[in-house]
Amino acid sequence: MQRIRITHTTTYQYSEPVRFLEHKLHVRPREGHDIRIEASELHITPAYRIHWQRDVYGNSVAIVDFGESADKLEIVSIVVVEHYQSNIATVELADEVRQFPFAYDPMEQTDLVPYQTAVFPEKPEIFSTWLDRLWQADQQIETMAFFNKLNQTIVDNIEYKVRNEPGVQSPEQTLSSGKGSCRDLATLFIEACRHFGLASRFVSGYLVSTAAVEDVATTHAWAEVYLPGAGWVGFDSTSGQLVGEDHIAVAVHRHPEAIPPVSGSFIGPLKPKPKMQVEVQVERL
Repeated sequence: MQRIRITHTTTYQYSEPVRFLEHKLHVRPREGHDIRIEASELHITPAYRIHWQRDVYGNSVAIVDFGESADKLEIVSIVVVEHYQSNIATVELADEVRQFPFAYDPMEQTDLVPYQTAVFPEKPEIFSTWLDRLWQADQQIETMAFFNKLNQTIVDNIEYKVRNEPGVQSPEQTLSSGKGSCRDLATLFIEACRHFGLASRFVSGYLVSTAAVEDVATTHAWAEVYLPGAGWVGFDSTSGQLVGEDHIAVAVHRHPEAIPPVSGSFIGPLKPKPKMQVEVQVERL
């Protein structure tokens, strides 16, 4: 077990005071058998009121209302988590899903439909061709070999690029440009899975660096696939690896645009565009 303190600071600077409308924050990690929150605090300016809720996916969502106008919005989330390491070398699958393709149990299938429904239902030729190269209907392959191939194909062919614009690219945009953010790569992975009838979902969270510099972390996104016997298994298409001890999930959703860390609106001039700055720091305790 490792104890980790994550400080996530989001700052918006405006050209003049603006009136803030309701904001939603997805900054509190998801607790479970691998993650336990030891401490959590939020520091927000200007003056605000806050209440917490659980959404339909079990995510912790902070709803923030503001009581005054200001030319700066700053949100600082500080959490200390206990992260229990898991053995990602082996994914234990139920016997009936060890070979791909497979079918879900009818009792689970009903609940999985939203995670099998494409976000981008149209299949442009570039995406269809790419999918055909991954797998043909008359083929059979070990399930984990299929996912490793999909993950590695994305890593080998798509250049990772930081992109601060909101939203995600369609698979067509990502494949055509040959580059995308972690959100875009996760979306491409998810849409490929859903094309083949696999239940998959989008995850936002933090990636804790294992490099020599121990105080570096980033907001990050990856995909999870529901595999009977193992549950929701995470795949990081930025690195081509299984999700492991360096990943801390904050929120999950069937739609990749639904769970940004900070979302909201304001009343005031749109030009010049507000300046946004995000900083994430981690400390191993």
